[in-house]
Amino acid sequence: MKKHYALIFLFFVSIGIAQPPAGYYNTATSSGYVLKTQLYNIIKGHNDRGYSGLYVTYTTSDKDFYYENDGTMLDVYSENPTGPECEFTYGINQDDGTLGNNECERYNREHTIPQSVFGSATPMYSDAHFVLPSDKHVNAVRGDLPFGKVNVANFTSTNGTKRGSNLNSGYSSGYAASVFEPIDEFKGDIARCLLYFATRYETQVTGWNYTMFNGTSTQVFTPTFLNILLTWNQIDPVSQREIARNNAIYARQGNRNPYIDNNIYVTSIWGAPLATNTFEDLNAVSIYPNPTSIHKVTIESETTIDEIKLINVNGQLMQQIKNPIPQNHSYVIDNLPQGFYFVTLTINNQVITKKIIVN
Repeated sequence: MKKHYALIFLFFVSIGIAQPPAGYYNTATSSGYVLKTQLYNIIKGHNDRGYSGLYVTYTTSDKDFYYENDGTMLDVYSENPTGPECEFTYGINQDDGTLGNNECERYNREHTIPQSVFGSATPMYSDAHFVLPSDKHVNAVRGDLPFGKVNVANFTSTNGTKRGSNLNSGYSSGYAASVFEPIDEFKGDIARCLLYFATRYETQVTGWNYTMFNGTSTQVFTPTFLNILLTWNQIDPVSQREIARNNAIYARQGNRNPYIDNNIYVTSIWGAPLATNTFEDLNAVSIYPNPTSIHKVTIESETTIDEIKLINVNGQLMQQIKNPIPQNHSYVIDNLPQGFYFVTLTINNQVITKKIIVN
């Protein structure tokens, strides 16, 4: 018998969604880089609460009510969704200039685009949308490294965050030097932080030199790093934690991350990641029937699938199956409600995306 994975959709349960004010995005009507500029004009001129004010913002934007649900600091570099981790309580173990030579000693503020890139100038320096609370030691280990897919790690944090040489193949091909890689749970979070930065500061970014940047105010990122970010955005959809964080920062700063509010903006501006069309085993994977009228599909792959994700058209993760067990190279997903979905498959550190329609 084939292995079946039931997808349970509890539509009567309220699903948290971001809550921009009515009309907030009314002027975001175009596509491509024109749309990015329209979004810039909406989110520019936010309230700068100061660098020390970040710690105040974090007490509403970055508490753990999603994993341990204990109100401790939620740090993407130390949070372990399935095991033990460092835990920081705001106001305790905050960076005071001491310790930090090991994990779990102090926490501070991590600029996902390094502050050295923009000379620690404001308002970038204190913009909570891309400056995250972080374990001090892991922050220092990352330094100014770009984000990427690690091939051979020379550092691994307690939650699995890595530093090492970039995997110069698949969706991360085109760069071979050192990179920093968050765990899968937070790859999309990091990607949307950086895409926000590229939009909020598009009138300044051409004056900044960084490995990930291409010197333009339009695409902003080099093809390699753009493809990494677009892939991460796709394989790790917007989470409830990001939605709540976006709302909390809006209450403090007065601006929002549009790629959390409406993730379709990402592909409307930059397109889909190239890896979805260039994956070497694409022809070896099939999903049928598609469209389906029997509320189930079968996935066939000669190569072992490491993870299956089902995502709706609003970018919400509906189902995630890690290390699925095949039967005769087949995986069956059933109990599918009517609708249009994206299925992302992770195989050997590469990702492909298929569209399915349930009639």
